Amino acid sequence: MNVIIFGPPGAGKGTQAQYIVNKFNLHQVSTGDLLRSEIKNRTDTGKEIEHIISKGDFATDDIVNRLLKKVITNSNYRNRIVFDGYPRNINQAENLEIILNSDNQSINFILFLKVSRDILEKRILGRVTCEKCNKIFNKFIDSNEIDNHPCGENYMIKRKDDNEETIINRYDEYMKKTKPVLDFYSSRSYFHEIDGSNKIEQISRKIEQIFKV
Repeated sequence: MNVIIFGPPGAGKGTQAQYIVNKFNLHQVSTGDLLRSEIKNRTDTGKEIEHIISKGDFATDDIVNRLLKKVITNSNYRNRIVFDGYPRNINQAENLEIILNSDNQSINFILFLKVSRDILEKRILGRVTCEKCNKIFNKFIDSNEIDNHPCGENYMIKRKDDNEETIINRYDEYMKKTKPVLDFYSSRSYFHEIDGSNKIEQISRKIEQIFKV
């Protein structure tokens, strides 16, 4: 099956995407990871991306679509893909359908983790990461786990962009750009809105129920 998972920054889509990948033996596709891989491997496309980014611009839809097509048509990943945070606009949504249709594939489930900005602020402002093991905690709700974490409190770090102004801007920008995409998909029978304010385990169970329908 192919799955799209949406959610504003801090909604937990990365966590749930990873859960789906492990539980159902799928392949997670993040456009950010694809772009970084091209740059790291110094491919022609990677050099093109690096040049665009150096000017303060974002990689074009054309580049993203080219990289996605390589993954989607790869026999190892065919009908086993979780699209994490993609597509981000209508043009990308339409191109994704074209790529899938041309390879006789389709989207089976679209999941939208809906979370209010108030909750996201609390999540992100409280977010700390253990730089030793990369485990993520929230200082507001995971205080006991942080105190007893085997790596020790000294390894707990906070991301520089986890501040109130950045959160508000990222949330507003996300909703503005993503709303048309959600409208594009929302009338489809395989579109599912999930309460992303629930605990991680509850959201995971809900996703499992959806997949069993």
